[in-house]
Amino acid sequence: MWGRFKNKFIGDRAFYSMVLMIAVPIMIQNGITNFVSLLDNIMVGQVGTEQMSGVAIVNQLIFVYNLCIFGGVSGAGIFTAQYFGRGDDEGVRDTFRYKIWLALLITVLTILLFLFYGESLIQLYLNGDQGEGDYAAALRYGKSYLDVMLVGLPPFMMVQIYASTLRECGKTLLPMKAGVAAVCVNLVFNYFLIFGTFGFPRLGVTGAAIATVLSRYVEAVIVIGVTHFGKNRETYISGLYRTLKVPVFLVKRILVKGTPLLFNEALWSAGMAMLLQCYSIRGLNVVAGMNISNTIANLFNIVFIALGDSVAIVIGQLLGAGKMREAKEKDTKMIAFSVMSCTLVAVVMLFVAPVFPQLYNTSDKSRELAASFITVAAVFMPMNAFLHSTYFTLRSGGKTIVTFLFDSFFVWVVSIPVAYVLSHYTQMNVVLIYFCVCAADLIKCVIGFILVKKGVWLQNIVEKG
Repeated sequence: MWGRFKNKFIGDRAFYSMVLMIAVPIMIQNGITNFVSLLDNIMVGQVGTEQMSGVAIVNQLIFVYNLCIFGGVSGAGIFTAQYFGRGDDEGVRDTFRYKIWLALLITVLTILLFLFYGESLIQLYLNGDQGEGDYAAALRYGKSYLDVMLVGLPPFMMVQIYASTLRECGKTLLPMKAGVAAVCVNLVFNYFLIFGTFGFPRLGVTGAAIATVLSRYVEAVIVIGVTHFGKNRETYISGLYRTLKVPVFLVKRILVKGTPLLFNEALWSAGMAMLLQCYSIRGLNVVAGMNISNTIANLFNIVFIALGDSVAIVIGQLLGAGKMREAKEKDTKMIAFSVMSCTLVAVVMLFVAPVFPQLYNTSDKSRELAASFITVAAVFMPMNAFLHSTYFTLRSGGKTIVTFLFDSFFVWVVSIPVAYVLSHYTQMNVVLIYFCVCAADLIKCVIGFILVKKGVWLQNIVEKG
């Protein structure tokens, strides 16, 4: 019994070394990024509830853009991983060029949207029983933060294009190193510009935005510069900008496989923004509490996010090489590893829940809500680890329509209606509403288990390209 379980779900030392070689650099990069974001958030939280809430709302809106970029490059990235797996450099170059055009389109549209409708979007979250002064201040701080953050969208776009390609080809160290440098810049200048230390002006939330934008340009310079001029330059980099044309047949294939993924990320992130809007009906304290909870949760979530990314990379390359049986065996072990790892992480998060909110200069109610939200997030972390791994398993085989239904479709059809009805038409405590929304994802666990077990994702999508 134990032998069968071990053979199916537990790998050998070489297996875990291979997984961790890919996952750990991603964890380090995301971990440092989220840790500095945490410190950034705490710094802004020291200024006041309105400042923290305004920044939180804007970050939720920009999060939609971030995931649209992620979804856009990931759609092409399915092909990048498989082209790289079979040694096709020109295929990798073509997918890179596709990413440039799509990311540029998304970025231009986003900047125009925020320039003309940014204030109206922020106002959607200013609800509840707080006084008008609170709302006006939160809106003012949010708008000043947004105006500066728009300058950082172009370098963010370029980093995602380069870093995603490098990761899909198994090179995770450079994005990690660039991310470390960027977050160090962000942290230092946050301290200088938020509080006005060492002779710098005291700019508050505007200073936080300037520090973030500066860090993104630093990250872009490092990633792009080392990729093109470093000692160990990849073979597919040669001739990368010889042309920006993308073969029509590849555009069609990426659109078929990648468009559902782009829509999925866009609709899912918009769904997360909509969920926050539903919770915000219960007041500004809820927005502040949710912001605190999400900040610490993002730090802990790096484990299942990095392991999910590893699934996409490892399984994508195996599928591209036609190693179907090996892909299925490794996928099962990687999913099990992710769930077991995140169960341990969740325990740590439970101990952190009552302590972390005390670091913020906000109301007692906001801190109380934050502790409860963190506890709920910890309880559902193992489930989210399973969902994340199954999502990337299905995506690695090009099942993007399935992942669209599995992910964003579910959010809009199930999660948002549950949150909307409970927040608008009942007096249920907002923490219990949050718990119910999270619990609804158990339905996805069943669906994901069935789809992965059936092996519908076991296919080579670049074999004839």
